[in-house]
Amino acid sequence: MAAAAFHAPAARIILASGSPRRHAILTGLGVEFEVVKPEVEELSEGDPDELVVENACRKARAGLEQSASVTDRATASRLVIACDTDVALDGSLLGKAAGEAQARRHLEALSGRTHEVLSGLVVAPAGGRTDARLESRVVRSRVAFKTLDGGLLNAYLRSGEWRGKAGAYAIQGLGSMLVERIEGDFSNIVGLPLGALRELIPALFASFSHNWPKP
Repeated sequence: MAAAAFHAPAARIILASGSPRRHAILTGLGVEFEVVKPEVEELSEGDPDELVVENACRKARAGLEQSASVTDRATASRLVIACDTDVALDGSLLGKAAGEAQARRHLEALSGRTHEVLSGLVVAPAGGRTDARLESRVVRSRVAFKTLDGGLLNAYLRSGEWRGKAGAYAIQGLGSMLVERIEGDFSNIVGLPLGALRELIPALFASFSHNWPKP
């Protein structure tokens, strides 16, 4: 779907996500936002690009429904942000590990190889309607893993950081020790691609840009 910018500097932002990483990224921008935590059935089989967009669309639609019930319905100037981030290897999404054994298999599969981190980013205007137009972007970054020795792999698994993380690692935490290099948007790997978000909602970055230190 082609992306179109939303120009709504006074819009109330609704983040359709329970992810602490996405919360932290928006908070770091100085953005005021509300949170809804959509519960949706996520797809896992099919084309990776299509899957991350469809899963994000499902979250956005659920977020539209929830925001219509918890915020002022008369307020038309609202935007819902939803994102689905996953790790793709050999044409398939790894998803989140269900347990330590699966986390080990994920990390062993990633060891010494380069994989893609894909995000489906969706933005929708929320004016009390659940049939709003959805604008989407697919963002990809590449991550090359070191060849993981048993000691490092076991130590990372013991840390428990892999829980709830796509691909069973968190690059912003201890998982950085597993990584040799990255290509592309780091924020995309963390879970919310800021470059694409800025293209979709440029007004969201206005106050941040004004506070940027001058050289």
